[in-house]
Amino acid sequence: QVQLVESGGGLVQAGGSLRLSCAAFGRASWTYAMGWFRQAPGKEREFVAGISGSGDVTKDADSVKGRFTISRDNAKSTLYLHMNSLKPEDTAVYYCAAKHGEEARTLQYDYAYWGQGTQVTVSS
Repeated sequence: QVQLVESGGGLVQAGGSLRLSCAAFGRASWTYAMGWFRQAPGKEREFVAGISGSGDVTKDADSVKGRFTISRDNAKSTLYLHMNSLKPEDTAVYYCAAKHGEEARTLQYDYAYWGQGTQVTVSS
């Protein structure tokens, strides 16, 4: 079993920055590929960014390219999402997720474990 705990959400003005963290607990959890997803009110959950188990390969949604960066620190069993140039449309609950295997994927159905989510609100 893998447990994921997100932190770092909050309220920020447009153009600002935030860093989300996701701590992973559980046997072998840190060999899993990881991802960030988000869900805005009234919308479906969507992929934001993913990273392979080794950390060598990352994927980003078009909407966040050049603004968000996903990274991981295997020694600390922690996943990060560095968010810059935030926009009001980035407002959502952000979820950390883990999947078995090395490859990061964009579909939420590929991920077996989920955190409880952290709220990010960007004011205009």
